This record gives sequence, C-alpha cells and structure tokens, in this order.
Amino acid sequence: MLLQYSLFLIFKSFHFKSFNCFNFAKRKKMSHIIAPSILAADFANLQQEIEMINKSEADWFHIDVMDGVFVPNISFGMPVISAIKKHATKTMDVHLMIVDPDRFIADFKKVGADILTVHYEACKHLHRTVQAIKAENMLAGVSLNPHTPINVLEEIIKDLDLVLIMSVNPGFGGQSFIENTYKKISQLKELIEKTGSKAIIEIDGGVNDKNIKKLIEAGANALVAGSFVFKSKNPTETIAKLKGNV
Repeated sequence: MLLQYSLFLIFKSFHFKSFNCFNFAKRKKMSHIIAPSILAADFANLQQEIEMINKSEADWFHIDVMDGVFVPNISFGMPVISAIKKHATKTMDVHLMIVDPDRFIADFKKVGADILTVHYEACKHLHRTVQAIKAENMLAGVSLNPHTPINVLEEIIKDLDLVLIMSVNPGFGGQSFIENTYKKISQLKELIEKTGSKAIIEIDGGVNDKNIKKLIEAGANALVAGSFVFKSKNPTETIAKLKGNV
C-alpha cells in the first residue's frame, strides 16, 4: 500500500496525457502499465500502428533508441520520435541504448519524451545524468543489462523515478526471456522498500501472457511488450489480455 501511494505521488506532478491507470478515484487497486515497444511495429504503416495503440488499453509508447555502438543494432532517432509524438496521445517512454546519452538529453525532451531511461553501463557520471534529465522536466529512469547486479543502484535509487530491468540482452527484439529476471525484480523491490525510493519497476524483453502474472507478483509495475503484441493476429486484443492478466 505504501509503494502504491508513493507511485501515485510521483506521477501526480506530471500531467501526462495517458495516466488513466493511476486514476485512484476509479480503481481501488492500481493497475500495471503496458507499454508496447515501437521497435516491433510495422514501420511501413507507423501512423496506423500508433493510432492502434492510442485506441487500445495500452498506457505508454515504449521507444527504443539504439546507436549501433552500445548495442549491435541501429533503430531510429529524433525525426522518427518527433513523428510519433505528433500522433501519440499517450506517455512517451524513451529508452536510450546509446553511449554518452548526456549529449542528447535536451533534444529528447524537445521531440516529446516524457520518461527518459539511460543505461547504467553507458554512464560515467550517472548521478549527473539523472539530474540533467530531471532538469528537463522528464521522469528519470535507469536500465540494467542482464549481467548487471541490482546493488549497483544503492547510491542512486532514491533519485530515480523508474528502474528498467532488461530481461533479454539489449539490441534485438524477439529474444527469449531470461528466468533470472524474477530474482532481480525481488531484489530491486526489496531495495526500493528499504530505501523509501519512489521508483517503479519496468521489465523489457520477452514479456508475454505466460509470464506477465509472475512478473507482476514479483513486483513489476510496468511491462514492455514488442513482438508479442505486434506479431499477434489482433494486437488490440493482445494488449487487452496483457492489461487484464493480474
């Protein structure tokens, strides 16, 4: 209950377009967040995919930015994110898988990011990076690769709004879920509760209808789903199933 109230206080100060999942007047129990990953969308019909998410029960747009250096793939940059923002009516959750992200923090704010997540492994001065994100009036997240232990966040956890645990190795969609993720979620939840942090826990990689319930029970608040949503026969129904699977 304390964690749920803390989550409410974090997001109350940010007037995002699509935080109906935090409407406590309508919901006795806070719902988990579903964030379809645009990386898995059909780029030949991107506007159509965006409008589908707008009309669905999804809460956020999850946008993976890859530079071909930090991860062995290149995705998209500012022009595409700006184009998404023109049509998106929900929160823009931008995940940077790039080296030296400090160079672009202000730019991502300009193109529409509401949440900006950087990788622990890519930041030399993480505290400075987190403060720079907050100075641009965005929520600040930090992501951990599968091999990175939770305890590296002990000195920064109270400054974070979100921690993203990678449940696959970053760089490519469609990978198999790493089972050790459940243990890391439990460890992170314990750290958050011990320190009084208001950070929420987001999971990215291999999320589907078979593991989402266990992820939520372990402590996850936000779930990123890419291939499982966009490669399904009916993405809108798939999102609804993920949203209702508690």
